[in-house]
Amino acid sequence: MNTQKESKIKYLLDQHSQGTVLLPSWMESIGISRDLQKVYRKYGWLETIGTGAFKRFNEKITWEGGLYAIQKEAELPIHPGGLTALSFQGLGHYVRMSEEMVYLFSQQKVILPRWFLNYKWGAKVNYVQTSLLPENVGLTDFDLKTYSITISAPERAILECLYLAPKEFDLMECYHLMEGLSNLRPKLVTELLEKCSSVKVKRLFLFMAEKAQHQWFNYLDIKKIDLGTGDRSLAKGGTYNSKYGINIPKELV
Repeated sequence: MNTQKESKIKYLLDQHSQGTVLLPSWMESIGISRDLQKVYRKYGWLETIGTGAFKRFNEKITWEGGLYAIQKEAELPIHPGGLTALSFQGLGHYVRMSEEMVYLFSQQKVILPRWFLNYKWGAKVNYVQTSLLPENVGLTDFDLKTYSITISAPERAILECLYLAPKEFDLMECYHLMEGLSNLRPKLVTELLEKCSSVKVKRLFLFMAEKAQHQWFNYLDIKKIDLGTGDRSLAKGGTYNSKYGINIPKELV
C-alpha cells in the first residue's frame, strides 16, 4: 500500500468513532473512494457486516454503534424509544429482566437499512413505524463511551410505551413506569400531548399521571389537548373510568 493510501486510512481511523459502523457513503464524503474502500478490505483494515456497511477489522460493535451510523452518517430519523429509551436513562431497567428487546421508532415512510435488520446484534429489534408524534419533538442526545446517539426523552418515551400497550406492554407495567417519572417537564409533556395522534395514548397518559399523583401533572395545560370523543376499551371485563372514557384493567383502579 502506498503512502497516500496509508495516509488516508489513518485519516479514516482518526475520524471514526470506536465501536461504530462505517457506511460507504460517509467514507466517500471524507475522501475515501469506493475503490479505495475495496483496497482497505483487501488489506484487512475493513470488513463487511452486510451490504452497504463495514466495521474495523476485529472491532466489536453493538446495535448502538450501528444506530450511530444510521443517525449520523446516513442521517435517517430513527431513534430508540419506549422502554429502550427509558432504560438508557435509568427509568425502566427494573421492569423487565428477560432478553433485551430494542425498540426503534421512526415515521411511517422511513426504512431501517437491511444490513441493520440482518446483523446479529445479540438483541431483538422491534422497529416501529408510526405517525404517533412528530419526529423532532421530545428527543435528546445520550452519551455512550466514544459517541452519542439521539433517543427519546422520558416525556416522549412513556407515550411510545403506551402506544404499544396493551399488545407489547401490560398496562400495569406501563403504570409502574409512570410511577417512576417524577421529574417530567410539564411544558414538554403538554406539547407532546398536543401533537400526539392517538386519543388512546393521551387518555391513558393523563389517567396514569393523575393516579400516580405526580406534581408536574398539576402544571399541564390540559385545555390544549384534544381527547377526542367516544369511549376506548383497553381490557375485557375491566372497569370504566368516566373522566377519561376508558375501560381499564381492574388492578389499575
